[in-house]
Amino acid sequence: MWKVYLDLKEYAAALANCRDALQRDQVYLVQAEAAFAAKEFLRAASFYAKINYVLSFEEISLKFISISEQDALRTFLLRKLDNLSKDEKCQITMISTWATELYLDKINRLLLEDDSALDSNNTEYQSLIKEFRAFLSDCKDVLDEATTMKLLESYGRVDELVFFASLKEQYEIVLHHYIQQGEAKKALQVLQKPNVSTELQYKFAPDLIMLDAYETVESWMTTKSLNPRKLIPAMMRYSSEPHAKNETHEVIKYLEYCVHRLQNEDPGVHNLLLSLYAKKEDENALLRFLECKFGKGQPGGPEFFYDPKYALRLCLKEKRMRACVHIYSMMSMHEEAVALALQVDPELAMAEADKVEDDEDLRKKLWLMIAKHVIEQEKGTKRENIRKAIAFLKETDGLLKIEDILPFFPDFALIDDFKEAICSSLEDYNEQIEKLKQEMNDATCGADNIRNDISALAQRYTVIDRDEECGVCRRKILNVGGDYRMTRGYMAVGPMAPFYVFPCGHAFHAQCLIAHVTRCTNQAQAEYILDLQKQLTLLCAESKNVSNGGLSEEPLVSVTPMHKIRSQLDDAVASDCPFCGDLMIQEISLPFIPPEEAEESESWEIKPHNHPSQRSLSLAV
Repeated sequence: MWKVYLDLKEYAAALANCRDALQRDQVYLVQAEAAFAAKEFLRAASFYAKINYVLSFEEISLKFISISEQDALRTFLLRKLDNLSKDEKCQITMISTWATELYLDKINRLLLEDDSALDSNNTEYQSLIKEFRAFLSDCKDVLDEATTMKLLESYGRVDELVFFASLKEQYEIVLHHYIQQGEAKKALQVLQKPNVSTELQYKFAPDLIMLDAYETVESWMTTKSLNPRKLIPAMMRYSSEPHAKNETHEVIKYLEYCVHRLQNEDPGVHNLLLSLYAKKEDENALLRFLECKFGKGQPGGPEFFYDPKYALRLCLKEKRMRACVHIYSMMSMHEEAVALALQVDPELAMAEADKVEDDEDLRKKLWLMIAKHVIEQEKGTKRENIRKAIAFLKETDGLLKIEDILPFFPDFALIDDFKEAICSSLEDYNEQIEKLKQEMNDATCGADNIRNDISALAQRYTVIDRDEECGVCRRKILNVGGDYRMTRGYMAVGPMAPFYVFPCGHAFHAQCLIAHVTRCTNQAQAEYILDLQKQLTLLCAESKNVSNGGLSEEPLVSVTPMHKIRSQLDDAVASDCPFCGDLMIQEISLPFIPPEEAEESESWEIKPHNHPSQRSLSLAV
């Protein structure tokens, strides 16, 4: 049936009645041959592109090549691309590449045929370029990158090469092109794209800043991922070029942004900014930068991030003397700071000398340097120089005296000129002498009072009532008991046991006091007291053995250590009254029932016992 319609040239009906692809190819072939015979080559190319089995791709291509119909061949290739499946990657790539070359050939032929093709009024050329770029956009994923770029380069289509490189994200090629053309803004727009590597920023920074410094710096300031240290080569290249006096230094602007806004701490960045400030005629910006403490507030960190030695060398080279004075002072080289400041401004030297506050000798030395300079530099008459020098003494707030600056005057200066200053100095010395005398008298009186107090302490005593009781055992202090007759380490007075009496009136037997303090104090102190008592007991035993041996007429060697240990024991147990001193205060925090008496306290606990025989009666209230 489809053949009947085909013979009648009713192609739509014939296609509708076809049962397989081979039959449809027959219909398309007849249509293509008819269009080809009628020299409708573009229409024929569309039909040929639909044929899959009857004719091969090569045969159809040769048909158009043999008659030099490049446009029809290109149309055939484009339609063929539309009919190919995605799995036929190799064929798609080859056909796309061939179509690319045909586009380029067509563009070149237009340029050769018409010199005015590049004009914007030439619609055929412009539409072809637009169509070609659309083709590149559609086929960017199937075209071989290297082959396509080589084709574009060989045909001299730089704009299309840049366009395709941008499609393939080969931004380095794009940037090279824009920089060669001097189009810095377009290059910076490419760099602002989110998928552009930051390394390209650093690579093209030297060229871009030389092309358009303002736009480049503005772009840097809006790009937060940049590391200013890697931009230093570009900034140094820009800074090496001469600039007009009133021209805004873009590198300084960017470095100030990094230091103040981004709080960059890189020493290289700070050193570069300092070097640019040093080269400016106005020194104020440099001084403000040196005085600014960028690291202040960071615990353990430096106050500044530039290298002070480098800054000093640079400022000396550029003859920025005020800056040098500041750096010397910052490095605690005050003598060098004052010496250099005297060459610039004596007032500056005085301010530097006043900065030294913790070293009086150094401060005086600095002021002497200033005084010598002031006296030697005065060019008036001698009497005027002397008056100015004496007036200078008043500015030192008494740090310098007239005798300190006298060596700086000539040997034959009249003393009349110094009369007032010398008299004032003598009066000051007289006041100091009187003050020292008063201090000596006060010290003598204090020493006498101390000696009297010591003598009074040696004769101090207290009266004990015969019924006075021991604060611990409650026995009378002055009674003789079997347990207290002899206490080792103490010398008993008559039949009485040794005892302690405190200024507050409390009295204790020695053994009772030792036992009480040992029980109430901490473990370490208790062990210390027991150890002293043990040593004292051993020394007493040795002393007794020696005396029984018949050597009592000679002085005992062990008496002195015994007295020493007894003194230590007295300090340990009798430094203050146990009932009125720190020991009693510490007992406030102790529990009423110590842990060792816990079982005893539990035995006193009242527990209810309910027996079956007992009945509980409720009482009505």
